[in-house]
Parts: sequence; C-alpha cells; structure tokens
Amino acid sequence: MADEVVGIVGAGIIGLAVGREITRRRPGTRVVVMEKEDRVSVHQTGHNSGVVHAGIYYKPGSLKAELCTRGKGLLREYCAEHELPYEEVGKLVVAVTPEDAVRMDALYERADVNAVTGLRRVGPREIGEIEPHARGLAALHSPKTAITDFPRVAQAFADDIVAAGGEVRLSYPVTRITEVGGRLEVGSRERSLRVDRLIVCAGIHTDRVAALAGDAPEPRIVPFRGEYMIVSDEKKDLVRGLIYPVPDPRYPFLGVHFTRRVSGVVDVGPNAVLGLAREGYRRSDVSAEDLREMAKWPGFWRMARQHWRTGAEEMYGSFSKRAYMRAAQRYVPEIGAKDVVRGPAGVRAQALDRDGTLVEDFRVNRLGPITTVRNAPSPAATSSMAIAEYVVDVVDGKRGS
Repeated sequence: MADEVVGIVGAGIIGLAVGREITRRRPGTRVVVMEKEDRVSVHQTGHNSGVVHAGIYYKPGSLKAELCTRGKGLLREYCAEHELPYEEVGKLVVAVTPEDAVRMDALYERADVNAVTGLRRVGPREIGEIEPHARGLAALHSPKTAITDFPRVAQAFADDIVAAGGEVRLSYPVTRITEVGGRLEVGSRERSLRVDRLIVCAGIHTDRVAALAGDAPEPRIVPFRGEYMIVSDEKKDLVRGLIYPVPDPRYPFLGVHFTRRVSGVVDVGPNAVLGLAREGYRRSDVSAEDLREMAKWPGFWRMARQHWRTGAEEMYGSFSKRAYMRAAQRYVPEIGAKDVVRGPAGVRAQALDRDGTLVEDFRVNRLGPITTVRNAPSPAATSSMAIAEYVVDVVDGKRGS
C-alpha cells in the first residue's frame, strides 16, 4: 500500500481511525478522507453517548466480541497518551424481574467467555452500595466500563492523519465512483480525486455509497432515532456512573439507561424509534426519498411485521415523557418525568438484511480495490481502533471479508 493514494469516504470515528491506521502501518501512503459535512464526526460519532463498553453483551466469537475487547484497551492507551478524558465510572446491568435475572445469568456467562475484566454478580445490598439510588433484584457490576468524549477522540485521529501527511477534505460529498485507467475516480460532478484504493465508512449512507461502487444491495440501512432526556441539576448526583437494564436478546438495542457523561451531565436514554429520515434528528424531520427506499426494501416490511408492537411502544414513549420515564424509574425510582428535560437525539444506522433480520455484528465487504464497512453500530466507537486494524487487514488480504 506504500506510495499509493487511499481514499476514505466518511470522517466519523471509524473512517478517521482507519485513515490513522493506514498512515501508521504504511508510511508513505497518501491518505485522503472525504467528508460531505463541514467538520468531522457530525453524525453518529457526534451524537454518541460517550460510553466505552467492556464487552459484556456480544456473542462469543463474533467480531463485536473480539474487536470491543481489543479496541477498549487501545482506546484507553490512546486517551492517556493524548490527554483525552477517560473515566472508569463503572456500570450496573440491573435485573428488576425474575425473567431479567435469568437473562442476566446468561449474560454473565457470555461476558465470562469474552473475558470482561472485573465483572461480578451483586445483590440488592451491593447495588445500593455502588449506586445508592438504584433498585433491583440483582445486577452485574462492570467496574472497568468507562466514559470518554468520542468527538474529541475523532478529532485527534484527524490531526494524526494530517500530521502524517494525509488530508481530511471537508464539504466534499461523494456521489460518483468510476474506474478510470486502472484507478478509481471518486467525488462529484464538480470535483473528483483519483485513488488506488477506496475504503467506505459512510455510516448512515454506507449502502448508498456502496451501491455507487457496485457492491451488493444488502444489507440496507434503516435509521432509528435515539432520543435522550437530560436529568436536572438537582437530581443528577443521584447517578454516579452507568445504570443499564438487562437487554432483550431479540433486539440489538440496549434499552433506556442512565449515563453520566464526562461533562457531568446525566442522560436518560436512548430509545429506538424508527426514523423518517436518515438524518432525522427531530420527529418533524421527514425525507420522501428515504421513505421510498425503505418501502421498496422487502426486509423492512418483514421486520415491521415481526416487531410492530415494540415499535408502537417506542413511538408512544417518544411522544410521552411520562411513559418514557416510567421505564427508567424501574431502575432509579427517584428520577421521574418532572426531573428531566428533552435532550438531543442521535440516529443509529441499523443494517437490515433482505429477510428482515436486524444485523447485529460488524460487517465488512471487499470488492476489488474497494472495501466497505457495511455495518458498524455500537460498540463501534469503543472498538474503532481495533476495527481500523481489521479493515486494513481486509484491504491487505490478511483477513477475509
């Protein structure tokens, strides 16, 4: 790869981590990151909760399990070297029903296989010692789960790329990918760049950019808006770290939870509401083009038939602050609807297969000189440096895609 030009589409944390990894591993390679927005980490990275996951949830042997564990260690070292925030505030995964407790035991066994550091079961008394205002029958305590500021980490990756002689081109949309004389011409009608290899890390628009490159139509991206509430200053000290529910194994979402950020703000959320636009951060945001694409994809209707009831419940919680907080109060009863205000929202790029399956694991495709990150949901930010290693290995032919 040395002496080549490598283009990267997308300046979120994954694209920037990949660019940094290439400059680190292949000195002399010219890396050019192309981003349609006027700054880095505008979308998923910029709306991330800031949680550095320990690897509790992920199927043993999956890419998520492998890359989360390695990525967490790499991220911790990077933050220390660059004086970026990294606070091990700890996490409680709380069971509030007997059914939760059964699922929690299965989660513990999975986390044990994934070698999650320091994880242990605790009872009601210890829950109160760790989080005095939390309630539950039992919990898993992960003391090494941390928080950071992922937009700052992403900006540091961008700075590393530039320091190594690369570029981050902002306000540079990619609407055309064509082969010209054995190389790839990437860009738009107005301007373009010729590269030897291309890596697509376009997040919410990955399937569209992949289509420009001639990649398979699936998985398609379906947007899910995640809405947050912000706990009032009067109540935010009731939460010391992170308080999560036991997740439902049928869904790739973790459920509404309490998150302390490095700024000291405490969030509740996110929920998972089907978005009506790929960049729809408000309920009023609607894109006719995005809706047409969803309606034409058979996987969407298969998913909708299977999960419509849960979708309706999420929608109700989106409109009713009281309903939203009713679920959260199962874990911290003293924080209710009157103690929160609506906060910002993010949009999760959820990959969906033709059969209606919500894709859970990371997915990377290689098609000749073009490599595409087709699915990179949470814990992608935690895993970003390890995902970058994996992607570059795929580009180099050291790993199968």
